[in-house]
Amino acid sequence: MVARREVGAYVVLEVADEAVAAAPGQFYMLAAVVGWGGGEGERPFLGRAVSALFARAGRVGFLLEDVGPGTRRLCSLAVGEELWLVGPLGRGFVPAAGEREPLLVGGGVGIPPLAMFQEAWGGRALLGFRDGWHAAGASLLEGAELATDDGSVGYAGHVTDLLERELERGAGKICVYACGPPAMLETVRALALAAGTPAWLALEAPMACGFGACFGCVVATRDGFKRVCLDGPVFEASVLA
Repeated sequence: MVARREVGAYVVLEVADEAVAAAPGQFYMLAAVVGWGGGEGERPFLGRAVSALFARAGRVGFLLEDVGPGTRRLCSLAVGEELWLVGPLGRGFVPAAGEREPLLVGGGVGIPPLAMFQEAWGGRALLGFRDGWHAAGASLLEGAELATDDGSVGYAGHVTDLLERELERGAGKICVYACGPPAMLETVRALALAAGTPAWLALEAPMACGFGACFGCVVATRDGFKRVCLDGPVFEASVLA
């Protein structure tokens, strides 16, 4: 690891990686080389699926939050410590078709694919966080409009309230790209479908392998069950069941 910095409640890790650069929406499986598990004689942790925050000049970045033993170890890494990287994996976003404006909707640690999308193809961003400390993550995107659950920054409420407003203003002019908690994504999907607006969702799912072997991350679609790690993580909203 070549750099580490804190952004509010989150940690940004920057890793040297000369492999094929990730596209917006793709992810890596991460594991610390040392201290990755409960202790001597205990089974090591599984790798953690983490979306790329940026990929440029032989470096790839990741945004993490300490929410359990695995992410706690990753967040505690110091510059010079080593990580195992497998990736980039999965199918990412593609730019908006036609003349529709990309509207990026995200929450929490779901914002990295949107930051990469904005850097590559532009787009306005609507971001939701639980409080002001977490809302510091919005600095990773340009000009984002914010919503917080506690009302400490921006709109007091959910980011999907802001999306609903945008859809009422001009559903035929935008294409939605979203990543965040499952409940948020389900609301985004329902709102976009009701408005007849195309939407692409980067799903989150527990993963053991990251490349389709374990079938531990399946999601229901209109064409049957699909693997989030291999067939996604980005799915068109209209194909999800």
